[in-house]
Amino acid sequence: MATEAAPEWLDKGDNAWQLAAATLVGLQSVPGLVILYGSIVKKKWAVNSAFMALYAFAATFVCWCLWAFRMSFGDRLLPFVGRPDFAALGQAFLTQQGFAGAYPAATLLFFQFVFAAITLILVAGSLLGRVNFRAWMLFVPLWLTFSYTIGAFSLWSPNGFLFKAGVMDFAGGYVIHLSSGIAGFTAAYWVGPRSAKDREAFPPNNILLTLAGAGLLWMGWTGFNGGAPYAANIDASVAVVNTHFCTATSLLVWLCLDCLVFGRPSVIGAVQGMITGLVCITPAAGLVQGWAAMLMGVVSGSVPWCTMMVLHKRSRFLKRVDDTLAVLHTHGVAGSLGGVLTGVLAEPRLCRLFFGDDPRYVGLAYAVRDGRPAAGLRQVGVQLAGIAFVAALNVAVTSAVCLVVGLLVPLRLGEEQLAAGDDAIHGEDAYAVWGDGETYEQSVHGNHGYPLTANPVASKADDVI
Repeated sequence: MATEAAPEWLDKGDNAWQLAAATLVGLQSVPGLVILYGSIVKKKWAVNSAFMALYAFAATFVCWCLWAFRMSFGDRLLPFVGRPDFAALGQAFLTQQGFAGAYPAATLLFFQFVFAAITLILVAGSLLGRVNFRAWMLFVPLWLTFSYTIGAFSLWSPNGFLFKAGVMDFAGGYVIHLSSGIAGFTAAYWVGPRSAKDREAFPPNNILLTLAGAGLLWMGWTGFNGGAPYAANIDASVAVVNTHFCTATSLLVWLCLDCLVFGRPSVIGAVQGMITGLVCITPAAGLVQGWAAMLMGVVSGSVPWCTMMVLHKRSRFLKRVDDTLAVLHTHGVAGSLGGVLTGVLAEPRLCRLFFGDDPRYVGLAYAVRDGRPAAGLRQVGVQLAGIAFVAALNVAVTSAVCLVVGLLVPLRLGEEQLAAGDDAIHGEDAYAVWGDGETYEQSVHGNHGYPLTANPVASKADDVI
């Protein structure tokens, strides 16, 4: 029995690290983004926003095990997607060695699941404060099936056409962040905006909890990028250090820009700078040197700041689309920057640690130094082609999914529900902060299920929201 539980091909250290890394990534979503979403929105949307993240995590896992994992990493059906089957439900498949790493397929299934789940949760960030929860329930499995699986197979599967073309996406700058940024913005276009009152004023209901959720997101990224080499090796260590180096630099640059332009340091701004740094380094984490990671942090702390604070406010189209948490900028723009900078700054020796002895993988800066500028230009070219493919895929598929879902249920909540928020949608409130713990009249937790008479305290609280 001991031999069967630990076959010769199993590396216990790698397996333990991969499971730990997967758990760190999972904690970014539950509770990380659940806390962040529930606290960064207006109080009346706290429950709904947190619940959207929790639902997506659960629904993605079921769909991932049933068919999406094999579509993303299974046998080739088309150059951009795998063949769906139920192999992931069988003991024989889960206990055999996976397609990468010295551990079983079950470990790979769990590790890749948490990446799929966080991608859907990031998409949700663009839709907070007005999307119909029932529409979100339908959107998650459809988008996972027809968008995420295609991106993952194309870029990460050994059989994917972009993987074979040599696109470098170390840990998901394209598959996760560019995808979620474009998909979130596209879905926001189809769903429509929040109420005029919410667009005008949408203050966080708890900035301290926002920082707690952001902290879980930052520390969880140790597993996000550190787990990408599929082994507890040198490249994993390099990726972890570069991740935090870029992120800290990006946060400081964003903070300095806020001070220079607005005259005061912003907590929410610092969180945005943190996120753009995490996103930008993701496609390059184990492929660049420390100075390059710091340079990427400078870029990720400044360019998305400019697109969000300057370009967005001057573009009629961008202003028309209500991207609640600016996911287009923090993930779409930052992910694209990371992808291009990977093509420029990837160091050949680090590339060999990750991709093996393949001379194609080299950043333009090093290719020019070594007298092979054509190889570097080719790498930048395939990086740009990868961006174009992922962007086009997500505009098309996300639009199609929204149109289909819109035929079944309304995408946007009605005006009365938009005015009431959590109380109307779920019958639950995030906080009971007045009287002796009383809550709204319709709450399933208030008044023991009996209808209330006129309550001037509750009425006044409604007016404050």
